[in-house]
Formats: sequence, structure tokens, C-alpha cells
Amino acid sequence: MTQDNSSALLDVNGKSLYVEHRSIYENRPTIVFLHDSLGSVQLWRDLPQKLAEAADCNVLLYDRLGYGKSAPMPTHERPTNYLELEADVLHDLLTALKVESAVLFGHSDGGSIALIAASKYPCKIKAVICEAAHIFVEEVTLKGIFKAIEAYAFTNLPERLAKYHGDKVEAIFKAWTETWTRADYRDWNIEHFLAGIQCPLLFIQGEADEYGTTDQVDKTIRQVSGKAEAFIMPGVGHTPHKEAAEQVLNKSAAFIREVMVGE
Repeated sequence: MTQDNSSALLDVNGKSLYVEHRSIYENRPTIVFLHDSLGSVQLWRDLPQKLAEAADCNVLLYDRLGYGKSAPMPTHERPTNYLELEADVLHDLLTALKVESAVLFGHSDGGSIALIAASKYPCKIKAVICEAAHIFVEEVTLKGIFKAIEAYAFTNLPERLAKYHGDKVEAIFKAWTETWTRADYRDWNIEHFLAGIQCPLLFIQGEADEYGTTDQVDKTIRQVSGKAEAFIMPGVGHTPHKEAAEQVLNKSAAFIREVMVGE
């Protein structure tokens, strides 16, 4: 067993990204955490450490460009395929850090990034845990976003987000809300990537998710090529890892251990 803990700004093809990388175990995978549209490394709280310890794995977290401690976005305007481009950045980061065996844990659009990356870069991805991921746009998603826009305008949401993103808050909020509510984004869909996913998949979904329905889960499970399992959580909303932390931790650790036994 080796000990290599580091946090730093890392240049990834011209993008300055804040990265935390704890590499302790030899010949064990690295759990890579992919945050949501308003998330950051800090907002994962203690889940990464707890899951890494429970599954005897290394761990990697990073703030996407524009988020947390990473450099600002050059513009809040995004192309419709921005999540695929983020999957490419993930691949470049794994390559730069010489991570050859990754278990991806992605929340919300981080889950979508995980699915795309597993399809495009199967050699590096050993398994995927996606939580509240989106594979297409639903009406409930848009309703949730419009409620968030209202909260941003009339509550202290901007100040709460500023604790994690500083003066980048307005840009990331616009990047999320303006992209997803654009007319040309209504047809966004990543189902064509799913057949390329051959690794084991665990899809965690809150039954009361205010941004998506279980149709996201059902259509994903049916179309991937590898072994896939749904974990539907009654009474839980869009952030199961916060709302039902112990259940998500235990289920995720058991899933990773099972994947490793099957190697």
C-alpha cells in the first residue's frame, strides 16, 4: 500500500482544474466523483472518503471548469453537446493522472457525463454509479429548473452558492438554466451512447426526484450492454447521497465490492 494524497490546480489541455487525488491502494480502482450542475468538490462532503474506505479504493474529485476552485468559464454559453465534451475532459484528466481503472460516481449531469464516458472510453471505466442522471429532457426537469430560477431571484441561493463558487456563481447558474431551457436543447438525448456501455452499472434514483422520473432509469437499464441494476429510493428527491446518505453509501460500496470480486 502506498500513500499519495494531493490537491492542486492541474492544467488539462489548457483548462485549469482543481483536483483532489488520494491514491493509497495498489492494484485497486479509483472512484471518480462527478458533481452536478451547481456542485463542487466541497459539496460532496465526506462521501468520497467514506466510500473509498468502505470499498478499499483510491479516490479522485475535481471541480469542472467554472466551478469551485477551478478557473472560470470563458462564457456561460454552452453547445448542446457540452456534456459529451465534459466526458472528453474527464478522459484527458484520467490520462494525465495515469488512472487506468476508474469507477465513476456521477450525480445529475455528472451522472450523464459518467454514462457518456463509459460508452466512449470503455478501456478506462470499470464500473458506473449514476445518481439521478439524465439521458433526455423531461417536462419535470424544466419545471424544476424554473423553480430554481425563481429561488435564485428571490432567496439567498446566490449567497449560499458563493460559499463554494465565489464570483463564478452567476456564470454557472446561467450556464445551467439558460442551456437546459433553450429551445434547441429540448431534443437533447444521449440514448445513442447507452449500447456502448459494457461495464457494470448501478443507477440510483429518488422516486420523488424533482428533476427527473424513473423513465430515465428504465430506458438506461434496458439499453446498456453490460450488467445493470436500478436502486429506486421511495420518498427521496434529487440528491439521494445527502437525503439517504447511509443507504447510498452501503449500496454503492457493496456494488463496487461485487464488481471487484467479478474481476
